[in-house]
Amino acid sequence: MKTPGIRHLALALAASSLFASGAVADDKVVVELFTSQGCSSCPPADALMGEFSVRDDIIVLSLPVDYWDFLGWKDTLADPAYSERQRSYARYRGDSEVYTPQAVIGGIEHAVGSRRDDIEQKIAAARGALAEHQVDIAIVQNGDTITITIDGEPSAKAADATVWLVLYRAAIEVRIGRGENIGRTVTYYNVVREMTPIGMWHGTTASFELPRSELMRGGSDGCAVLVQARDTGPILAAARLASW
Repeated sequence: MKTPGIRHLALALAASSLFASGAVADDKVVVELFTSQGCSSCPPADALMGEFSVRDDIIVLSLPVDYWDFLGWKDTLADPAYSERQRSYARYRGDSEVYTPQAVIGGIEHAVGSRRDDIEQKIAAARGALAEHQVDIAIVQNGDTITITIDGEPSAKAADATVWLVLYRAAIEVRIGRGENIGRTVTYYNVVREMTPIGMWHGTTASFELPRSELMRGGSDGCAVLVQARDTGPILAAARLASW
């Protein structure tokens, strides 16, 4: 999964009680937090993501990993697929930096998830990189159908771009009964519950249709669409729907 751009993001939503009003935003940067209920260093990062989650200029996603489960507490939200996504990022970067809490910004840069200044600097750098590209996402509801349209400038990075549908819960509170965080109650924000590839984008106009019911699986109350070079490279575009 990769990191260049999201430029001129347009959300066009038809009137419906399901979705919030459409909005327009430019150059949103995706911040993915790899976190664990079994990691004593993670709660400050989880809290920081709560602050970031209300911002309009970024899209926060929390991806709980499972590799600390042996410490005495099995993470109730973890998915091995998120652990693999984190490892895949490290392989793409060519380093061995897999840890918690780790924030991956724009699909490439990473920072300790509790270090606000470092993350802010990398958000700014990622936004600058996005300005070099122009990729638009329009999401439109027509009855029971959701249409996602992606348009932009052809580039080498778009040759194998994956279009991800990400379903998340805006906030989940967990009481931790064992392990390093025993006795703590931690709130996790924009917790990814499903992350599914729905197609590929090759640098020309493309549309994808989904039944509206796909966005409501598993009690999700938020959705993001990511266009990402290959599987774990630069994020070329991102759009968000929330609070339906």
